[in-house]
Order: sequence, then structure tokens, then C-alpha cells
Amino acid sequence: MNRQAQAAVLFLVGAAVLHAGLTDLYLRYVKAGLRPLLLAAGVVLIMAAVATVWYERRGRGEAGHGEGDDGHGHVHREPRVAWLLVLPLLALILVSPPALGSYSAMHAGTALQAPLAYPSLPATDPLPLGVVDYAGRAAYDHGRTLAHRRVEVTGFVALAKDGTPYLVRMALNCCAADAQPVKIGLTGHIPPVLQPDTWLQVTGTYTAKQTKDPVNDGRIPFLDVTAAKPVPTPHDPYDESWNN
Repeated sequence: MNRQAQAAVLFLVGAAVLHAGLTDLYLRYVKAGLRPLLLAAGVVLIMAAVATVWYERRGRGEAGHGEGDDGHGHVHREPRVAWLLVLPLLALILVSPPALGSYSAMHAGTALQAPLAYPSLPATDPLPLGVVDYAGRAAYDHGRTLAHRRVEVTGFVALAKDGTPYLVRMALNCCAADAQPVKIGLTGHIPPVLQPDTWLQVTGTYTAKQTKDPVNDGRIPFLDVTAAKPVPTPHDPYDESWNN
């Protein structure tokens, strides 16, 4: 690729990164806290593209011969295969990948870890909790901070091989590439028909029931469901609370 084509690709990549960072699209790739770095990267790429064009034109004016000219009137063409470098760019622009869902969750072991502390909870009824927060309190605090409380948890549905329904959120360290699931088993008044990857808002109470994740033997606590309703996919489908 000649310098102008390189600059065009740099500009398009920068524009695509800026577009992702200025919309919720970036949440499909990285955690929310990385947005400023993503925007900065887009600006740097665009500036690099502009600088490349400027230096190329300046160099042509000083040298007096065109791109690919070796100074003896011979023009060397770049291999066309180099344009394959544009394919990842087209994928970034044209394809918006879905967030990781039930397939990824059921092929990875739960990432639940014992919390360092159990902050006090507000008196709200029902009490909104994240999947990670509920699972940590239920599995490692034996529900002491959840006793006699109605909780409200939102996640997507995943089904075990034996048909056991789980409520799941994928937890992030940095980006979607390192996402790992945290799972809550559902028992009680479960909807008769559950489709994997459907997002549910579940209301229920703590139960001491637990099971082992067949992938890594991690703890999977259960929630005794009293009500459940489908909800739209949240604008940020990943859970970052476990590393805040």
C-alpha cells in the first residue's frame, strides 16, 4: 500500500474507534472505564493519518517524483495482497458483535470469588443487587446479609445440560476477551419456558441451596424465585463490579 492508502486506513480506523467510543458500541469490546483511552487512541490515529498525508505531499514536492518512483523513471507497484489489511477494519465498521452469552457462560467455569467485605445494604424492598454481589453474599456469607430480604437481580438465562436454569452476568477485568461468567441457579416459581440468552429481572429470596460448577467446581448459589419478567438487554451487558 502506498502512503496515501496507509493514511486512509489509519483515518478510517481512528474514525471507527471514535464512533465506538462515542456510542455504546465500545461496551461490546472493553469495560466502561477505558472509554477515555479509547477516544484518545482514535484521535491519535486520525492525527497520524493527517500527518502522514502532509509529510507525503511535502516529500513529493521536495523530491520532484511520485510515489513508488525510484528516481530513474521506474515505478514500483505495491502488492495488492496488502489491501487484505482493510478486512479487519471493515469488520469493525460493518459488524456489531453481540455480547457474550449463554454458550460462552456454559463452557467456562464460574469466576465467583470470596468477597473481601460485605458492605451494609440499604433498606430498599425489593433490594436491587448485581449477580456478582448476590452470588458472593449467598455463597460465602451464607446469606447472613440477605436473610428475610427480597432481592431483585438481572441477568441473562443459561441452561445446564440437566435443564437447570442459571441467571448469568459476564464479569470483566479489562475487555470481552477476558470475560468470565458468574452464575446463580434459579429455583422456586420459574417461568415454564425459558430461552437461553433472554434477559430476566428476577425477584426472590435467599436459599442455602448450592451446587458445583461442572467446569471448574466453583460455587454456584441459588435464588428462590418469587417473580420473573423479561427485560431488554442493558446498554452495558457486562458486570465490572467484581474488580472495582
